[in-house]
Amino acid sequence: MDNVAIVVDDLDAAVAFFTELGMQLEDRAHIEGAFADQTVGLDGVRSEIAMMRTPDGHGRLELTRYEHPVASAPSPAVPPPNTLGLHRVMFAVDDLDDSIARLRPHGAELLREVANYENVYRLCYLRGPAGIIVALAEQVG
Repeated sequence: MDNVAIVVDDLDAAVAFFTELGMQLEDRAHIEGAFADQTVGLDGVRSEIAMMRTPDGHGRLELTRYEHPVASAPSPAVPPPNTLGLHRVMFAVDDLDDSIARLRPHGAELLREVANYENVYRLCYLRGPAGIIVALAEQVG
């Protein structure tokens, strides 16, 4: 897999959020033209993307902000975790509590609370940029 794309309304805020998780900004670019229209399947695409790389260098997130056509909001505005489609993006972290504390100033909100899975993992789901679900996992056993 090359990357997972996430459409956001505030690219700077999304970059800051994922940087706080330890990802690094690889590149940022404006995208438009016939190739973009053909690839995405929309006419007149103008967007800005930021490619974020995981610390191990094996995974990437493409954060995309559409200038034209303007991104549409999901319905309902905050879809529940069992909505069809991309469910969530999960990150392994060394310190779950510290990660949550660092992400809160970037708008992160826990869906419920931190759970313990068989004393092997501490896990949580939180809302990240554009309302997406980001899962965090800390191995404890």
